[in-house]
Amino acid sequence: MHTHVLFEHPLNEKMRTWLRIEFLTQQLSARLPVSDHTDALHFFRNVGELLDVFERGEVRTELLKELERQQRKLKAWAEVPGVDQNRIDALREQLRQHSTTLISAPRIGQFLREDKLVGLVRQRLSIPGGCCSFDIPTLHLWLYLPQPQRDEQVTTWINSLSPLTQTLTLILDLVRNSAPFRKQTSLNGFYQDNGDDADLLRLQLALADELYPQISGHKSRFAIRFLPLDSENGLIPERLDFELACC
Repeated sequence: MHTHVLFEHPLNEKMRTWLRIEFLTQQLSARLPVSDHTDALHFFRNVGELLDVFERGEVRTELLKELERQQRKLKAWAEVPGVDQNRIDALREQLRQHSTTLISAPRIGQFLREDKLVGLVRQRLSIPGGCCSFDIPTLHLWLYLPQPQRDEQVTTWINSLSPLTQTLTLILDLVRNSAPFRKQTSLNGFYQDNGDDADLLRLQLALADELYPQISGHKSRFAIRFLPLDSENGLIPERLDFELACC
């Protein structure tokens, strides 16, 4: 059983978008193979939400900017005495490859946006119970196809996102590993500090405390208020130790 809970909080809009995309792409693969209506609706709902996120902002542009920023950071690291030069060179090469792939890839989500079955289901998802067999007989028929045929189509849909998902995985990995966890202490359930241009806050709390963080702020300054899961009977300790990383 886990003894600690990890909370992550974005400090800017691009990180908020990236964490949502990561969450939704992980959900896409969470109930495979798609073998019945329940699996299908889980899959298509996440596809629809992903396409909604893509349509709200310039995801590709922000990712390419971040790849360049990480390149600059690694270039600076390369000049630090005693650094693992092979590791730095390997990461810089990965960043270059992802930039090339992302630049040459079709518009993010375009393949899914143009798929007829995805479009049909997406239209009906906002209607309560709107994906019944009589609403979308196409989906009903699709669910009776041989499983390997369905698996192949689902794999093609997921693979169409790989230039995005692979780039995002690398970037979030670099961001998350850019700062170590440090022990901090809140007083009467409150803690504040400077963000130092951070993109992401990561907090580790003891599960036994049954507390969660409510975070406000941005890259230059943030505040954390700790609240009990049981809002009526839960207690907030006068001093609370927790682990914090500003990435």
